[in-house]
Amino acid sequence: MHRPTEPSRHTRHAPPGGPPPETADPAVLAALLARHGWRRRGAAAGTYSRWTPPDATGARGRTSLLVPDSRAYPDSADLVAEALAALRHSPAPSARDVLIALHTPVDEIHWQRDASEPEAPAAAWAAQEQLRAGARALLLAAALTARGTAGYHGARHRRQAETALGRLLTGTAAGGRELTTFLPVGTGAAPGPDGRPVTTALLRALYAARDATDRQRATGAPDAFGPAVEAGVCQELTEAIGALVRGSEGIRITLHWAPAVGPPDGFAARPEPVAFAPADLPVLREAGARYIRDEPPVAVQLTGVVVRMRREDRGGPGTVRLRILAGADVPQVRATLDEDDYRIAGHAHLLGMPVRMSGRLESRGGFRRLVDARDVMPVRVDDGERDRLLKSLHENIDFFEEACGGE
Repeated sequence: MHRPTEPSRHTRHAPPGGPPPETADPAVLAALLARHGWRRRGAAAGTYSRWTPPDATGARGRTSLLVPDSRAYPDSADLVAEALAALRHSPAPSARDVLIALHTPVDEIHWQRDASEPEAPAAAWAAQEQLRAGARALLLAAALTARGTAGYHGARHRRQAETALGRLLTGTAAGGRELTTFLPVGTGAAPGPDGRPVTTALLRALYAARDATDRQRATGAPDAFGPAVEAGVCQELTEAIGALVRGSEGIRITLHWAPAVGPPDGFAARPEPVAFAPADLPVLREAGARYIRDEPPVAVQLTGVVVRMRREDRGGPGTVRLRILAGADVPQVRATLDEDDYRIAGHAHLLGMPVRMSGRLESRGGFRRLVDARDVMPVRVDDGERDRLLKSLHENIDFFEEACGGE
């Protein structure tokens, strides 16, 4: 998906060139055209098919593609080349989506947000950004779940999940009501990112969230969302669904497998769409709050670099912030240390050495706080890492002299 830019840059993008005509599968092209609403016109079955865009009116009505049903015909490569050229120049919004999906095997996720069309350009841009942000948050929740299920992930695994999404996602949007995202499917034929674990995690979690919401609304059972954690439902997922639904009459999510690869084992060839409405918001909000409240603390032994120190007096306990090197899948944590451990942490930093400590990561704050911190010890590192840490110290020497209280 795209980062926020000016409205005009969202609406039109240069389409990809598509695969070489001799390698493009006519059957995959036909399946993608049908998926994106193109209409098959009269042609002899088993030989060729003629396709027109879904909005084929006026000048657009003259756009048509002649697609062979297979590569068995002598002129199939020429016809596919002409079809790809026509797609690249077609004004139909779906033409680019077809080219993207044809260029590399991708699973497609279609987001439909039921809301009135904004009249002002600024409002339309805001609605589009809300849809993009909500969809990305939902995919981030799925990427977190693909690494391991939890009722509340917080900051755990977030860096890895965001990195994965940065490699995998692209998308086009029509106003603030429709969005398409593409997740490439790794086939093993060539190295590259594989978004299918995210796609399958998302679909499984959405179905479980829909079932749990229906069960709680029907029975009032507060534990309806408990078993759903194993299927990938989490606080991040419920929050993302809420962000998509708020301000609309509902959201509908449809997933299509890459036609060149097919569905993964255990999944339907044509998954049923999943929809959520404003009436679901109270249940989802309650479930998300319960996930945060019930997620247990995690016992850890962390190794990290002290990047900030603070205490009220020259003596007594103090608070440190660590950049984590090992022991937890979070970027930074804060910990309150007693006087001796605080002094050890300060001296280790002055020497350009990380520290190791034990404690419990609390879910409150997103697993960014270590409680009952103890057993602080310096950790030896190689000369190169030590020089880099010392350089960081010299750049902030005034701060650390003040923080360490001159001791």
